[in-house]
Amino acid sequence: MHLPRRLVAALAALPLILAAACSGGGATAKPSVSGAAADNRAVKNGGTLTMALSADPDALDPSTSVTLLGREVFTSICEKLYDIDANSKLVPQLATALPDVSKDGKTVTIKLRSGVKFNDGTAFDAAAVKKSLDRHRTYKKSARISDLAAVQKVDVVDPSTVKLTLSRPFTPLIAQLADRAGMIMSPKALDAEGDDFGANPVCVGPFKFSSRTSGNQIVVDRAPDYYDASKVKLDRIVYKIIVDPNVRAANLKSGDVQAAEELATTTVAGVQADPNLRVISGGGLGNYGIDINIGNVKGSTEKTGPVNTPLGKSPELRQAFELSLDRNAINKTVYNGLYQPDCSPLPLDSPFRDKSRTCSTRDVAQAKQLVAKSGVKTPIPVKLQVPNDATNERLGQVIQQMTKETGFDVSVQPIDFATGLEQGAAGKFDVMVSGWSGRVDPDGDLSGLINTGGANNYAGVSDPGIDDPMKQAAATADQAERATLYAKVTQRAAEVRGNIYLYHNLYYLGMAKNVAGIRYYADGLPRLGTAGFAAK
Repeated sequence: MHLPRRLVAALAALPLILAAACSGGGATAKPSVSGAAADNRAVKNGGTLTMALSADPDALDPSTSVTLLGREVFTSICEKLYDIDANSKLVPQLATALPDVSKDGKTVTIKLRSGVKFNDGTAFDAAAVKKSLDRHRTYKKSARISDLAAVQKVDVVDPSTVKLTLSRPFTPLIAQLADRAGMIMSPKALDAEGDDFGANPVCVGPFKFSSRTSGNQIVVDRAPDYYDASKVKLDRIVYKIIVDPNVRAANLKSGDVQAAEELATTTVAGVQADPNLRVISGGGLGNYGIDINIGNVKGSTEKTGPVNTPLGKSPELRQAFELSLDRNAINKTVYNGLYQPDCSPLPLDSPFRDKSRTCSTRDVAQAKQLVAKSGVKTPIPVKLQVPNDATNERLGQVIQQMTKETGFDVSVQPIDFATGLEQGAAGKFDVMVSGWSGRVDPDGDLSGLINTGGANNYAGVSDPGIDDPMKQAAATADQAERATLYAKVTQRAAEVRGNIYLYHNLYYLGMAKNVAGIRYYADGLPRLGTAGFAAK
């Protein structure tokens, strides 16, 4: 899970702000994502780049990591079997080509790069790949077990070939191997570090891990054994933890950092206005919205049951709640118009989206009718948990204001991020705002999130009209058939309304104008392997 960070904004004039937003008030110009992928300025050799991160990542262990911030650091130190390119297409990274898949879909053969070394000098080969994949699949602390649940065994065919035997056809596997489940760790380091691998990670990457000071910074240095070393220009990257978005922007303007990820939407305009800085955008794969507890009584992975709250019991009231919301006004009011309002978990440009579906617009009259028809006494109490930062508290206030008009009494309950996730998984909430950083394959935006027993299915959704087509879609490689099946999934999910999606969040990366070579794609991960300081 991943949630946007802080945003400083006054709430005293909220009704006036809402009115301005609904009338189409001005918004910051949107930086172009193409600016990052197309930045081909010559980069000089050497130097240290300091990048501000919005939070301290969890342990740098590909098997156990669950944070977006960890994935950002991994782009520099831990390569994968596959990756995505600027067009969100799957491409080989440590593999040499896309896999060879048997006709029955149950045997996947992967050819590997030869002559590659890990950052401790040991050889990268099929045996090392097997060791990492087996650890991802079976390590008791692994968060990758569900990612690779279809994999029954991994065999070494020869030093440059591995064969994966699946229990069932699983088309999303390649996309999983383009994320942490496809990161390959040094077998020597795994043997030496064991459970502590995340404190001293060793993989294949343009940079090697050097040091970490908890809550302060992570340092990585140029890797001398990297197979594509000629493309690496920086000597060192310092990932500096600066949680406050205003401090992050101020450090960027002062030159104390040369890049800063996840600029708050309130700081984007100020950074853009600085003649020494520029802003580029990435992301769009993820989604953000509201989880309504409709069945999570004992934990997201446990059997669902009845939830005794007005919204939990009534799909009609959930519909009324959604009809109370104006996604465009929320975007303008809370995010300066810099996000992408939407009602689907799938990205706007996904080929798997149901093009026939349109999002509901705010309809106060219909919402009031549904509330009256329910027979529930108004105002209807709703406890809304939000992360305790200014952005999400503001979002909660806007939702409170919009739904008050249609008969709901929303109490906004700020809670720290980690505790909120724990309570979400345990089902100890009424309604909560929640986000997902997004994946390139649609299965990654649905499986585990809205299917029965999914670890991140905080709403407790359990419906065969969702589960069955989702399983069928994962088992076929036919894109048209998958699109038809995912249309059924998203349509049924929209009817159940355990999740009300609000928008796809973009990420804004600020940097000094002399910084070049950063690649920033739809996954929102700044890739620094070719970054450096412009030669001119």
